Amino acid sequence: MSPRGVAIEGLRERLFEAADRVLARDGAAALTSRAVTEEAGCAKGVLHTHFAGLDEFVAELVLFRFGSAAARSEELPARAGTGEVADNLADVTSAVLSLDPGLVGLAVTRPVAARRVREAWADGAPGFDAIERAVGGYLRAEQTIGRVGAGVDVESAALALVGTLHHLLMTGPAGSDPSARGRVERLVRALTGTA
Repeated sequence: MSPRGVAIEGLRERLFEAADRVLARDGAAALTSRAVTEEAGCAKGVLHTHFAGLDEFVAELVLFRFGSAAARSEELPARAGTGEVADNLADVTSAVLSLDPGLVGLAVTRPVAARRVREAWADGAPGFDAIERAVGGYLRAEQTIGRVGAGVDVESAALALVGTLHHLLMTGPAGSDPSARGRVERLVRALTGTA
């Protein structure tokens, strides 16, 4: 337990990692301020000292995870011409599918958290739109060098891929469902003509 009044290095990430462990072990219903701080080994009130409550914490965790996935997707265009197209896209799809569906469910069912996430995305925080743009840019770059067919509508392919990720994330246990990754891989090959 950290002593009272002492700044904790990397507290935000520490709380996020603790929340991930609580979600993985006990499910979304068990995600409480107390469960997170106990898991993180922090004083019970520390979450409320740094966040306006559990709803803001959930929203910030979702935004942080989407930001990480978007950052990985932004690296895609530089990978054009290297590796396999489907494998390069699999890295980004895995990042999105690794988000805990229970956490995402909390973020959309808790009105304060849902509003915070929507406002942040409207203000430019990275989310599905950023991933879609990066995937489209990557597919365009691959198309330019001939690794994706000239007839492929890359913007539609990017939208279809991100829409599928959204669907899988919102409707099932994406992170723990190996069939989700297989379905996305087949979709990527179909959309890009890289069978």
